[in-house]
Amino acid sequence: MPIKYYDAPEIKKQVDQLAQECEFYHVVPQFVFCVRSKGSKARRTIARIHGLGKIWQGVLNLPPSYTIEVISEVYDKMSPEDKEKTLIHELMHIPGGFSGGFRPHKGYVERKNVELVYKKLQSDRAAKRRLNSK
Repeated sequence: MPIKYYDAPEIKKQVDQLAQECEFYHVVPQFVFCVRSKGSKARRTIARIHGLGKIWQGVLNLPPSYTIEVISEVYDKMSPEDKEKTLIHELMHIPGGFSGGFRPHKGYVERKNVELVYKKLQSDRAAKRRLNSK
């Protein structure tokens, strides 16, 4: 069965919220798209990010854009916490210049850094809940 892609508005909503809450202010929400794939043969892959390369940006006269793909067979079975960490991981690949390129795993998009961002996110959410309950 060939891989199929489906629009994922619920992932898009979560990605936009995470970009804001994690203070990834360089991420331009209207140029980040989200899809769910089914039928991928990838092993050990939960999600991936695709960028619109410079040549396509120039030829098509389009701005830099990114697509976050979640692999349904793996992603959908995960806990909500692991899903958030996965999306944070993918967002961390987007460089500060939002150019269509990527930040590498080594030295930046590593588990320890994803965990740091996630812990800060949880702390900020808890603080917000405390403020709202007063």
